[in-house]
Amino acid sequence: MPKIQFYRNKCIGCNICYETLPHRWRLSRVDGKSTLVGGVDKKGIYSAQLFPDELDANEFIAQACPVKIIKIVV
Repeated sequence: MPKIQFYRNKCIGCNICYETLPHRWRLSRVDGKSTLVGGVDKKGIYSAQLFPDELDANEFIAQACPVKIIKIVV
């Protein structure tokens, strides 16, 4: 099953992830950065399993991210 990795410390809060998949991404009211819903933090890298129906949208998000901090691991 594919996995998503997100380097939150480098997030600039551009909103592309949240606007594309609001059920998987949230924006923090504290610092304006994205948060991966269901993500587990390990040394600043958040990761979560992806469901098959959200793989294409998250691949789009990974490519559209201006700072390239979202990775899909198959």
